[in-house]
Amino acid sequence: LLGKETANFEFPLFTKSGERKDILLNATTRRGPNGEVIGVIGVGQDITEIREITGEHERIADDLSRLIETANAPIFGVDLKG
Repeated sequence: LLGKETANFEFPLFTKSGERKDILLNATTRRGPNGEVIGVIGVGQDITEIREITGEHERIADDLSRLIETANAPIFGVDLKG
């Protein structure tokens, strides 16, 4: 951390079985009374499932955008009220 305050950053972590987990780490320096860095406080969170869901949503949105952009026929949107 080199004495700089840090917010969130992501990194991959691999389990003993080789499974990849995406981790979101929030870390900040811990300072002594004179302002010197004496440690780091951090909290990690497994965001693997969130990343998978987000990736799937992005893929669906891209597919739908391509479908609309390349459609050779009109596309209509209708709700329950007509």
